[in-house]
Amino acid sequence: MKNLLKKFFTISGLLFVILVFFIGTSLAITIQECEQRTGKSELSLDEARECESHFENSLKQASSQKRTFESEIKIFNSAIAVTTAKIFTNVKEIENLEKEIDSLSGKITTLDLSLDQLSEILIKRIAETYKKSRVNFVSLFLSSDSFSDFISRYKYLKVVQLHDRNLMLQMETARTNFEDQKTLKEQKQDELEAAKKKLDAQKNVLAQQKQDKERLLSATQANESKYQSFLQTSRQEIEAIQGIVAGEGSEVEAGKVSQGERIASIILGASACSTGTHLHFQVAEGSEVRNPFSYLRNIDLIDDSGGDPHQGTGDWDWPLNQPIKFNQGFGSDTSAIRARYVWYTFHTGIDIASSDLVVKSVKSGTLYRGSIACGGGTLRYVRVDHDDSSIDSYYLHIYY
Repeated sequence: MKNLLKKFFTISGLLFVILVFFIGTSLAITIQECEQRTGKSELSLDEARECESHFENSLKQASSQKRTFESEIKIFNSAIAVTTAKIFTNVKEIENLEKEIDSLSGKITTLDLSLDQLSEILIKRIAETYKKSRVNFVSLFLSSDSFSDFISRYKYLKVVQLHDRNLMLQMETARTNFEDQKTLKEQKQDELEAAKKKLDAQKNVLAQQKQDKERLLSATQANESKYQSFLQTSRQEIEAIQGIVAGEGSEVEAGKVSQGERIASIILGASACSTGTHLHFQVAEGSEVRNPFSYLRNIDLIDDSGGDPHQGTGDWDWPLNQPIKFNQGFGSDTSAIRARYVWYTFHTGIDIASSDLVVKSVKSGTLYRGSIACGGGTLRYVRVDHDDSSIDSYYLHIYY
């Protein structure tokens, strides 16, 4: 009999484990379901979080692949899906917080009224009990019908007093809970405000990701060979620029130049390590590149960069005549880098252009004309060693 029971419980346990496994498996959401249902208000909070995890894994896989146009589109689609899932999760959390706050508000209002009423009742009862407690012991004894009646009345009075004290303690506990719930509501309201700010930031990220994807499509025209050409050209260019700053370029001193003096002209059209007409302007102190906008004065630019920062904070005049078209900014967060059609992850200068191809020195100093091998051709540049500081300014994709 014992063996039969043991087998029964063993089999029952196995069946239970199998049932739990299949239920858990059936509840898991697939990435295909996530793609279909995300953003349609068809997911629970837990499902939204699971979808977020699916998309993040997909993004990791896409990022580890060889850089092709197709893989870059996959990266963008996965990143956009991650952000969309995060937005959906945040919206659900905001909805839950709003429900919690509404519930707490109702509880607080009810407790506030109840506590006020209880306080009023207890004050009256305690006052009455206090009066009874002041009854003379002898008077209580004499007014009793018997000794047992006296004992009963005395015990009753003590019980009432004890009961009132317990009620007061309970009310104080309730009032403490009331204060705790008020504090909890304030915490939830702070969480709600933080979640709303987070949601706004996530929406901005999503809009930026979609814009960057469109920029990739526009720049490459969804063409693999063109995309690879962009990568190769940008890689060769950044390697040449690094070589120039490291002193590896072939330079010839050309004498002194004044601020605003013509020193070169922009090459019209494509040239060595350049896909089109533009001036790459760069500022360096020794081997360290600097943000040109920290030195150039603020002017109105024709922004063709996709939204890169372009606020000048210095007093230098610009190396081109206005109007100036601004193509790419300085640093690691340029639109070209985000759009992933350049090989480098840090842009060491700024790219600008003008219908007037004249290039001018931003400061007085010593002019050097240089060149360096780049992409099977020769990248020409000029450098000005500034008189008043240890700074050099560089001007690339030019002829002299």
